[in-house]
Amino acid sequence: QVQLVESGGGLVQPGGSLRLSCAASGSILGIYTTHWYRQAPEKQRDWVASIYANSATSYADSVKGRFTISRDNAKNTLYLQMNSLKSEDTAVYYCRVRIDGRDYWGQGTQVTVSS
Repeated sequence: QVQLVESGGGLVQPGGSLRLSCAASGSILGIYTTHWYRQAPEKQRDWVASIYANSATSYADSVKGRFTISRDNAKNTLYLQMNSLKSEDTAVYYCRVRIDGRDYWGQGTQVTVSS
C-alpha cells in the first residue's frame, strides 16, 4: 500500500516562498512519475507540476518560472519549491503517483497567500 504525506503548507505573504514536501512510503519516486496538484475553494483540482523517472520536469503555465519540483530518492520525498507566491496560488496542494493503473493521493496541505 502506497502512502503519501504532504507537509510544509502555511500562511505566507504575496511575494514570499514556501517549500512543500511529500513523503512516500517505499522507494517509488525514482521509478514512477510523480505530480503536484492543487485545488482552490469551489474549483476543480488542477495539475501543477510533474517529475518523470528520468528527472525531466514539466509545469503548468501559471507556475512556470516560479515553482520548482524536485525529489530526493534516498529520502523518498518529493518537493515543490514555490517562490514569488501570489494570492491566486492559495489552494490545498496534493501529491499524486500512479502505479499499475491506480492513483495514490496524499491528504493535502493548505497554502494561503495573503497579506
